[in-house]
Amino acid sequence: MKALQEGAYVKHFRYGLGVVTESDEERTSIDFDLCGLKKFVTSIMVVEPAEGAPPKRPRRRKSPRAPQSQRVRNE
Repeated sequence: MKALQEGAYVKHFRYGLGVVTESDEERTSIDFDLCGLKKFVTSIMVVEPAEGAPPKRPRRRKSPRAPQSQRVRNE
């Protein structure tokens, strides 16, 4: 199997529906709706195109951290 287009909506028999985040001839990363990011060997991966459009997901934000002086140390 050759690389998939980034942003393609696909269906996997075990993980369900997901969006291709990265893909080349060796590795493919897919962000699945229910179980998160999974990485596959592209040549042996089995997916099929999914119908419809991927759901809109909010972008994950990094939570703000307290300044170093306010953090509690475990000593």
